[in-house]
Amino acid sequence: MVDQKNVLVIGSGGREHALCWKLADSPFVKQIYCAPGSVGVSTTNKVESVDLDIKNYQALAEWCKEKSIDLVVVGPEDPLANGIVDGLATFGVKCFGPPKAGAQIEANKDWAKAFMIRHQIPTARYKSSPSPTGRQSP
Repeated sequence: MVDQKNVLVIGSGGREHALCWKLADSPFVKQIYCAPGSVGVSTTNKVESVDLDIKNYQALAEWCKEKSIDLVVVGPEDPLANGIVDGLATFGVKCFGPPKAGAQIEANKDWAKAFMIRHQIPTARYKSSPSPTGRQSP
């Protein structure tokens, strides 16, 4: 008998739908929860959409423990950039995705370009400019 796992997927778009679809194919996955999920995601075998506050890491971790979640898979960039992996790790919840520092390369284009130049990684020239609101990018 295969030891089956419970998984929580964070997100509601096409990427998360594809993740749920492929996870559902695995004999190692028992149940998938998707927060917030979508109508399409909930039609996938083994998947249930759930309404969770993904910004409240303590409440999210408690929910994961109640549901015996073995792994959280984070799809969207925003929760990663906001530190969901770091936040859940403080409560002992395993996540698939980079910590906040690692997510910067995708979430902060100015930081990513400066990183590439600093480490001599080939990249196109760039120039940062103020946002339409007048604020400089971080």
